[in-house]
Amino acid sequence: MVPLYRDRHFTFRFADDRIVPRFHLEGVGTGRRVSVFKLGPACGERLDLIATATVGGGGWVDLTEPIIVRAGGGFVAVPEEGNS
Repeated sequence: MVPLYRDRHFTFRFADDRIVPRFHLEGVGTGRRVSVFKLGPACGERLDLIATATVGGGGWVDLTEPIIVRAGGGFVAVPEEGNS
C-alpha cells in the first residue's frame, strides 16, 4: 500500500527539559544529511536552524553538540531529499 501523504520531516516534542545528544529517524538511510530546526512553542512552526548531521547506522543521528530542549519545546529533523 502506498500512503497518500507522508511527512518529509520528523517532529520531536518533550514535556520535560531534555538534553538530546542523539535521536532516531525510522526509515531514513545511512549517510543522508539532516537539518535540525528549533520548533516554535506556540503553533509548532519551524524556526532557526540549530544543527546539521548525518544519519548513521540503524537510523541514529549523533549530534556534535547536544540540543537543549526546554519543557514544552522540541525540534524538527528534515532529511535531505533523495532515497530513504
